[in-house]
Amino acid sequence: MSTRPPVPPFSYEDAVEKVRKAENAWNTRDPHKVALAYTEDSQWRNRDEFLTGREAIIGFLSRKWGQELDYRLIKEIWAHSENRIAVRFVYESQAEDGRWFRSHGNEQWQFDASGLMERREASINDVEIRDEDRLFRWPLGPRPDDHPGLSELGL
Repeated sequence: MSTRPPVPPFSYEDAVEKVRKAENAWNTRDPHKVALAYTEDSQWRNRDEFLTGREAIIGFLSRKWGQELDYRLIKEIWAHSENRIAVRFVYESQAEDGRWFRSHGNEQWQFDASGLMERREASINDVEIRDEDRLFRWPLGPRPDDHPGLSELGL
């Protein structure tokens, strides 16, 4: 079994670090890498989909990033407890037909003792935006350290 620091119980600083590590991983758009942060039997709800296990997560993320092109994500901590973290996030992506979307969401995470996420609940709303209204324009990959977060962007 692998350990994924920081591990519970989370301090505020640990929770902020966990959120940024998750953001950075998701911005790689590598389903196999991202799935390693979850338990083998992790349970997910993403919008109206219910998934169990890493293989299902890999399949889901592969489909997601095959449809949500030029995906860039920012996550921000909302609250935390010993083994749970609540996150708000926004991502921008382009549909295959060229339209741009800004997706706003909330996640609730629960971790096991080794720091792997055993449960993820996500609710997400999509808003179509014009190209000129995009705010996430860094090169694909993790958000640069000097790029503003959600609060600084007024999102």
